[in-house]
Amino acid sequence: MNPAQIQNIITIAGALFMLAGVGGAAFVAAGELRLRAIRRGRLAPAGAGQMGGTSRPRDPNAGIGGQFMGQIRKLGQQSAVRDPAKLSVLRSRLMQAGFYNREAPVIYLGVRAASLAAATLGVILVLPLVVGGKGGFGGVAIAGVLALIAILGPDRILNMRRSKREREYADGFPDLLDLLVASVEAGLSLDAAVSRVTEELARRYPNLTVHLRFLVLELRAGKSRKEAWSAFADRLGIDDARQLATMLRQAEEMGTSLGETLTVFSQDMRSKRMLRAEEKALALSAKLTVPLIIFIFPCLLGSLMLPAAARLVHVFSHH
Repeated sequence: MNPAQIQNIITIAGALFMLAGVGGAAFVAAGELRLRAIRRGRLAPAGAGQMGGTSRPRDPNAGIGGQFMGQIRKLGQQSAVRDPAKLSVLRSRLMQAGFYNREAPVIYLGVRAASLAAATLGVILVLPLVVGGKGGFGGVAIAGVLALIAILGPDRILNMRRSKREREYADGFPDLLDLLVASVEAGLSLDAAVSRVTEELARRYPNLTVHLRFLVLELRAGKSRKEAWSAFADRLGIDDARQLATMLRQAEEMGTSLGETLTVFSQDMRSKRMLRAEEKALALSAKLTVPLIIFIFPCLLGSLMLPAAARLVHVFSHH
């Protein structure tokens, strides 16, 4: 295949991509106009009977930032309507990552849709450079990077926040158990002990404290202890919380002593924390092998061999 044919193929592919982008944008715009027309038709009878002199409430979408967030919410609502089954799973993931707002799933879906639209626009703008032969491999690389950021960026950021908070939860859970054991053995009930522990852990583990406050509010609102602790474990998303919820449910059903049960579970948590620390310490030598070979060993070898090499050069230069 000669270069002219390759150039024609690239030109045709670029034209097809541009047509697809324009067609997609037109389709989205038509759907948005149709939804706005339906919304105006539904709200027109309700707004017709209002008096013109009444004070109008402040528009939350006023300003550039408000209008931008309004468009993000609209995109998210359209995505949520297309696939409502994933909203509960997405809401759970967002709560584990620290987003507790009711509109968090809609905003997240809107951000994903906006990033895909921005990446599509960027790829369309880059394609003429690739087709014209000016951008070459750099244009293709830019288009690929934009696509990867749009597809994997939001999920990656969400997973990073979730992993960071899960590490904090795992580090703070043994301390939570120790304080619970001390409070229960001091004569407090489990609900009062949770309230006391929440105040003590506020500075050291602020993200864990947020979930403990949710737990306290659910217990005060009348939710059963089993359901409240199960919801607490689901919000944290770590195995230790699920084991604690299961243990508390079994202790309540079998009538065993809550103090002894928490003591045994707390000892188990301390043993697990020590095992995790020993595992990290033993893995440190293996992790340091690659940096040692790449960075330290060449410097050490150079510092040992350079004096001998300089002396050899000096000796052979005089003979």
